[in-house]
Amino acid sequence: MKKQTISIKPSEVTKKWYLVDAEGLVLGRLASIVSKILRGKHKTIYTPHIDCGDYVVIVNAEKVALTGGNKAEQLTYFKHTGYAGSETFTPAKKVLEGNHPERVIQKAVQRMITRNKLGRAVLTKLKVYQGPNHPHTSQNPEILDIAKMNRKNSRSV
Repeated sequence: MKKQTISIKPSEVTKKWYLVDAEGLVLGRLASIVSKILRGKHKTIYTPHIDCGDYVVIVNAEKVALTGGNKAEQLTYFKHTGYAGSETFTPAKKVLEGNHPERVIQKAVQRMITRNKLGRAVLTKLKVYQGPNHPHTSQNPEILDIAKMNRKNSRSV
């Protein structure tokens, strides 16, 4: 008897909600685990061309940890408006201390997702918030403790 490869339809996918507290978690490890969940690769019904991932809510984005001594200064974000001489390089430390520290996590996860139409649809399921509060309590998100998965996933701040 031959085994058949299962290819699910979008109507057969059930999506869950996960809540992650980013306090003390290492940025790269957090981003890689979250990108797997968003994409749906943790499920047995994973199909590459279907959005079968789950929703992820990340709180305390400003308390994420960067490993290495100078990584906060060396990791830079590039921005260019299109005008000559308008390129800016912003270090990660300045972004984390600024008004939108959640952009560090969003950019890290975005760079781990495929750059196509499906990847953009997957990124809409990522919700990142600066403080401990979030507006998604009515979805009853399941708490995902990334720090307990591996001892290297967290750092003391």
